[in-house]
Amino acid sequence: MARRYRIGLVIPLRGPGGIFGPSCEAVADLAAASLNDGGGILGREVTIEVVDASGPPKELCGNIARLLDAGRIDAVTGWHISPVREHLSSVVADRVPYVYTSLYEGGESRRGIYCSGETPGLQVGPALRWLRQNLGLRRWAIIGSDYVWPRRTARVVRDYCLPLGFDLVEEIYVPYGTPSFASTLPRLENSGAEGILMLMVGSDAVKFNRAFARRGLHERMVRFAPLMEENMLLASGAAATDNLFVAAGYFKSLATADALDLMSAYVRRFGSGAPPLNNAAESCYEGVMTLAALSERARSAELGDIVRHSAGVGYEGPRGTMTISGGHARQTVYLAAAGGYEFDVIGALEPMV
Repeated sequence: MARRYRIGLVIPLRGPGGIFGPSCEAVADLAAASLNDGGGILGREVTIEVVDASGPPKELCGNIARLLDAGRIDAVTGWHISPVREHLSSVVADRVPYVYTSLYEGGESRRGIYCSGETPGLQVGPALRWLRQNLGLRRWAIIGSDYVWPRRTARVVRDYCLPLGFDLVEEIYVPYGTPSFASTLPRLENSGAEGILMLMVGSDAVKFNRAFARRGLHERMVRFAPLMEENMLLASGAAATDNLFVAAGYFKSLATADALDLMSAYVRRFGSGAPPLNNAAESCYEGVMTLAALSERARSAELGDIVRHSAGVGYEGPRGTMTISGGHARQTVYLAAAGGYEFDVIGALEPMV
């Protein structure tokens, strides 16, 4: 093969999002191996360079800048929170393609940045509509971490209140990495809400689930989380996940041919003791495959060529058909109910847009 195609995989290895790190790294490795079995990207062997996203943004940006200056990475992808994306974008701007794989609040439009994760119009709005129509939930409260994704998503949710026929009766924001929910649970309990929209990451959401259940609120209120995956269910405990709904483009239990193929390949490569396959990890598979599709369409790894040819780029993957439009991936999003340590997929959601 020609010179290697090197991808910087930016994922959290510590902190609230560190729960996703091992599986994200494993799935990206699987994606690279799959591409290399077919000739790589543009005839170049694909390699993965893991970069920790859990430290201070200045430190992360310095690490990425050094890798770029040394010619050690040709593209960037990975699952990380929106503040990391905001800082990282300024470093990679006009240098290499960047595929941001996490679900997020929407609105990204900078040149050379492609968002392959779920956005509120595909995920949050349709799920709230389904829960209104099928469970009659009209009164919602939000509990979120105090940063850009929860706050901007809440802004979108407020816009959905009138057309979807529900009220937002409470909003609570806690520090990212909060140690306790002791002061917030009484507010939720007394809010009159029928449903709780959880906008938290990793171990923060796990701690909330446990505290919520200890207070018995899981028997009285429905929870909906756009970010909740199998590792988080396992860590929360089956008793803490009653009446919990999740919307995502991928679940390990998704019984489509492409999703089952990914599961089989993952187990063959890493064994049954590998970190549980989950939405956050699978998004990194999509990130690598999106970079491949963009480069193959442009017949070039250069950012300018990719930008000129990116409209309408698509491929088939574990999430089904993924199509790039306006720098974002159009994809099918599913609603599921937590069932012990797995998700019972209810069906596909109709997008708001």
